[in-house]
Amino acid sequence: MTRADQLKSLFASHLQGEDERFMAVAMQVAAHEAKRGHTKLAAELQAVIDQGRIRRQRSDLSLDKISPASYKNRELAGLLHITHPKSRLGSMVLHQALLKQLERVIREQQQAVKILAHGLQPRRKLLLMGPPGTGKTMTASVLAGELGLPLLQVRLDSLITKYMGETSARLRQVFDVTGKTRGLYFFDEFDAIGSQRGLTNDVGEVRRILNSFLQMIEQEKSHSLILAATNHPEILDPALFRRFDDVLCYQLPDQSNITSILTSRLKPVISKRVSWKRLASNAEGLSHAEVTRAADEVLKKALLDEQLRISEVDIRRSLEERRQIIQQFTTLLTGS
Repeated sequence: MTRADQLKSLFASHLQGEDERFMAVAMQVAAHEAKRGHTKLAAELQAVIDQGRIRRQRSDLSLDKISPASYKNRELAGLLHITHPKSRLGSMVLHQALLKQLERVIREQQQAVKILAHGLQPRRKLLLMGPPGTGKTMTASVLAGELGLPLLQVRLDSLITKYMGETSARLRQVFDVTGKTRGLYFFDEFDAIGSQRGLTNDVGEVRRILNSFLQMIEQEKSHSLILAATNHPEILDPALFRRFDDVLCYQLPDQSNITSILTSRLKPVISKRVSWKRLASNAEGLSHAEVTRAADEVLKKALLDEQLRISEVDIRRSLEERRQIIQQFTTLLTGS
């Protein structure tokens, strides 16, 4: 598209009230300026575009007010749980490799104009895999917070129905809105959609839903981010992996991570002569969420008991309590 065509398209989209088309053409103009070497102007244009998007999203996206321009009908409003997180990457304790992957996603999104100017695409379709409680859901909040985007969590209880063809139709509604309202769209417990075709308990409708998702995410060309998270990567269909720009693997925290979690929450009120190494060793095998919960529980107990200092024994007991709860839950699930 020539510069003249871009200007005409900008005026036409503005006069016709097509906000997302206006934003897309504006991004093209910014990318064109970046390609010509006008990096300062390109950055200023992108900043103006981002500010405009944030203002529009804040006015359009709320649980009480659903914008007709952004949603086809009230049914779609029930498919998306909308929040505006303020979380930051610094609040997460992660392995270095995973931390670098997230930093790269944030950087590419923040400098998208520079990347688009050279015919490349910033990472925006991410698959998050790993055990429960390792930070996948928190990652969605952090990316939305870092990028100033609304977080739109897809409600699987409303998305998946027993009627043939209805789930795919609702999935299409979700993908249609990604191009109209820029945000971070989060599919949690993604294995409900992405399980392998051909599993013994598979039925035709399950295959149709997966095929629909594969087709829709392949064709999706918006500037929104799409995140899918699963605790069971082993049952995902192999065809899914190449549809995502990046795969992020989450693990249980190592001793260094555990120490960071405990010290960040407890160090101001801890008594002397505490061995963080010993505590981290005791907590191995627990998830980030469980270690955090154990720290919060010992803090609450100290508060209620009017206890000014927390001992190593207090923390160890809390960690052991979390471990016992997990073991009891696992026993109930397996029946062993």
